[in-house]
Amino acid sequence: MENELMAALSGVRDAFARYPRRAVLDGCPHCEGSVLVDEHDLFALTISLGNTVGSRADVKALLPVLLERLLGSDDLDPDIVLGKLPHQEWRTWPRVEQEAIDAYLDAVWRSLLADHPPRLGSFTDPVTFLDAARAAGEHVERFLDVWDATLTPPADRHLAELVAGLNFANHKPSVLGDWLRRAATRDRLHRAWERDYDSPWADGLAEAYDLLRR
Repeated sequence: MENELMAALSGVRDAFARYPRRAVLDGCPHCEGSVLVDEHDLFALTISLGNTVGSRADVKALLPVLLERLLGSDDLDPDIVLGKLPHQEWRTWPRVEQEAIDAYLDAVWRSLLADHPPRLGSFTDPVTFLDAARAAGEHVERFLDVWDATLTPPADRHLAELVAGLNFANHKPSVLGDWLRRAATRDRLHRAWERDYDSPWADGLAEAYDLLRR
């Protein structure tokens, strides 16, 4: 998975290499004026980037460093960073740029499911990623299909934890909630327990199965 992530980040850098990074960005003269790009305090910049500070070209120029920083630290908010994309109409961008972002999202998701606990900086768990993907304008079904096909102990442990945190009293329809409540999820957890019954996390699998069986 590490190689896939590195390849995805390289693809992002290549796709957006033609947009020069500026040390100082133009800001709204009534709000902030010129803004110095300081990589040690990118969080403050992401809040206003593309809105009152900088242009679409500046967003594209900074995407490689922002997407890489999301994986290496927890000092950025994935919702804020990926939420820039629909505001900048990223699905109208050149195909190579869209494909680079898609490859990044796919690689991050697969890498997150491959480890428990995850080691992906700001992407602390599956819900954090799915919320950020939704902020990017993506349908979460795309990623849930991958989860369905990833039948490994780490992916099953993530699933059990998510079921354990589900509010079963809330019957409001939601894509993720409905997906978790499926008989297929319950059956998967049972098979995972049978496979891992002598592991330290077996109790968590059994408890999540029991919650769905009620």
